[in-house]
Amino acid sequence: MTGAVLYRLAGDGHTMGSERPRLPLMKYLLLPIASGMLLLLCGCPAQQPGAPASASPHATAPTLGSGSTAATTEKTSAAAKQASTPESQAQQDQVLIAASKQAYDTGISLYQAGEYQAAREDFDRAVDIFLTSCRDLKTDSVLNDAFEQRVDAINALELDSLQQSNGFSQQDQTPVGVANDVTFPVDPNLLARAQADLKITHSDLPLVVNDYVAGYINYFTNTKKGHNTIENSLAREGLYRAMVEQVLTDAGVPKDLIYLAIAESGFRPRAVNARSGAGGMWQFMPYGDYGLVRNAWVDERFDPEKSTRAYARYIKELHEQFGDWYLAMAAYDWGAGKVQRAVQRTGYADFWELYQRNVLPAETKNYVPIIVAAAIMAKNPSQYGLSDIPVDPPLRSDTVTTDSSINLRLVADLVGTTTEQIQELNPSLLQLSTPNDFPFDLHLPPGTAPLFQQRLALVPEEHRNAWRFHIATQDDTLASIAQTFHVTTKELAAANGLQPGDSIQANQALMIPVPPPPISSAHMRYRVRRGDTMVTLADRFGVTTSQLRRWNGLHGNRLPVGKTIFVSEPVRTYHRRRRSAYGSSAHHGSKSHTSTGTKAHPSGSSSHTKASSSKHHKKKTH
Repeated sequence: MTGAVLYRLAGDGHTMGSERPRLPLMKYLLLPIASGMLLLLCGCPAQQPGAPASASPHATAPTLGSGSTAATTEKTSAAAKQASTPESQAQQDQVLIAASKQAYDTGISLYQAGEYQAAREDFDRAVDIFLTSCRDLKTDSVLNDAFEQRVDAINALELDSLQQSNGFSQQDQTPVGVANDVTFPVDPNLLARAQADLKITHSDLPLVVNDYVAGYINYFTNTKKGHNTIENSLAREGLYRAMVEQVLTDAGVPKDLIYLAIAESGFRPRAVNARSGAGGMWQFMPYGDYGLVRNAWVDERFDPEKSTRAYARYIKELHEQFGDWYLAMAAYDWGAGKVQRAVQRTGYADFWELYQRNVLPAETKNYVPIIVAAAIMAKNPSQYGLSDIPVDPPLRSDTVTTDSSINLRLVADLVGTTTEQIQELNPSLLQLSTPNDFPFDLHLPPGTAPLFQQRLALVPEEHRNAWRFHIATQDDTLASIAQTFHVTTKELAAANGLQPGDSIQANQALMIPVPPPPISSAHMRYRVRRGDTMVTLADRFGVTTSQLRRWNGLHGNRLPVGKTIFVSEPVRTYHRRRRSAYGSSAHHGSKSHTSTGTKAHPSGSSSHTKASSSKHHKKKTH
């Protein structure tokens, strides 16, 4: 439940060899908490008679940090296990609550002192004390109320820290998100240096340095918030740079168009703009003809390679339409039809001329200079304090094609990794399963494809959407494994051709006959019953808690009894107006960027009227 678990759950984003935070605000605490609660609700199995004391890997609780608080956690957890009467349980509730409060109070002191990383560790520990207590929070209302109050208090600090930008929050913003509303003065010395740097900068884009660009270079260089944003984006770039450059080269467009991803998403494949619905590394809208599949199973806007190919095709079409890369960028942000009308109204097919004539919305006026500033800084890292960034290594994976539903938990079992890593490698999947009615390219940890194929063959095809796979350890028994996976010993034995009393050997491969989730429709609703929690419903229907929250507009763990919720992605219909004469949907307007950026990207980028091409600025059309 500490930072390591946090990071494995990032999807958006993706352990990738780095400790940088990658989760949106509510996911920072609530997703790790949900995973911990799932472990808790699985219970703390009693030792089997004669079995060694160590537990199987699947039953091991998260490891707490060292220190006095961790020691308190161990003592309180052990005491909680011994509680047997209502009176003793009530006493142990208070012991757990007091220990959690001690860790929380320590975190508050550190938070107020500005020691945010240490504070975060204590806050994690305050939550871990509940999650490792081997007590069922569902049935213990006192403990559950204290647990939720603790989570709410920590989330409140997260919200407060976002407003203050004090470094505690793990929300990770993009350059456009932090700089869109910034007006920063032009430093004459920095402007002169940037102009000198430009003369020796090699780029396949026509980079320029003017007051607008220099203002953003100043902001990203000389403010902590701006500089950290650029650093984080460039560090993540290492995951995808080689792939993106190859795709752009194959499409015949400049490789330096990669820097639009810095502005759009900070290279986060699962970035979503909550207001506009734009999503993915290139922030495509959820409608539009980009050649990307989007259904109840997958959303290819979140597939790094497929969305990059769509981006390359689209930006190339925009350049062919306007004959200018800056106008193409503006059209990518605002919409091709709107930029075309601005060109025709003024007679200028030049971004900077349109900027000065104030015919572009503020967001689009900022969008292009931010990208140019980021490109110049990235290409001259030593001049702008970016030379020591620990760049993430390129993302590697094996790929196998599936044509039926395979549960991602089973996939993780087969290759010996976590479900979270499989989700990180397959960000386009919307369910905890591969599609059941069309082929899907499943990405696996590098070098594991042969092992996956070998072990998958052992699992009956009709059970691959639910069953699990387990390699027995020396300490395992059929009974202990059955208890871990919530199946009966008889069912487990039968699935493996054994008798309930049979012994098993270390390294023996076992099929776990977990029943399939009770879902018969791709768009099923469920009425919340007393005792349901976000975690138990996510586990029951084979989805994640973050998906349940996103589909139903929820922000916490509470589920009102009687409320009907979606337990798979709902179908949303977008009503589009008739296309305008200039090739963009009439309802596309300029939207303000948030932390992940907004995108106008109209469907069908080609226009009936093409702006005149020019190699020079201020080329007027006739």
